[in-house]
Amino acid sequence: MVTLEAVRQQLAQVLHLQETPHRTALAFAIGVFIAFAPHYFFHTASLVFCSWAFRLNFLALFLGSFINNPWTFVPILAASLYTGLLLVGESSSTAIEWNHLTVDNMFEMLFPYLFPFLLGACTLAILGSLIAYPMMHWAITRYRGIRHP
Repeated sequence: MVTLEAVRQQLAQVLHLQETPHRTALAFAIGVFIAFAPHYFFHTASLVFCSWAFRLNFLALFLGSFINNPWTFVPILAASLYTGLLLVGESSSTAIEWNHLTVDNMFEMLFPYLFPFLLGACTLAILGSLIAYPMMHWAITRYRGIRHP
């Protein structure tokens, strides 16, 4: 027979509710890192792998990675490229001639922006996770202190 208490215990175990604020904040920060990381199309696989390999809270990882969503995708791409161009010292006013972009010359026209984009995305991933960890640790500690004085 399934009791309500047994369901609660299973849910707490699945959600890792017994974890320390450090581990939950760390999972969230890694999720933020994955959100900004330039390995698009592999974010979900990265979440599942980190959750499994490091036994991290999947929900916290997922919430951190949800910073990158359909509404923020283009601004994150633009911020990554802009940051990378600033770091390599190139002009951010460099324009791509979209009217002349074809499938044949796409690689040739976009290749000069690959390194700045990757550099900017990795920089934002590191900065985002370094900001996310203390914020989430503080929020969890405060919430648990209010709920369980």
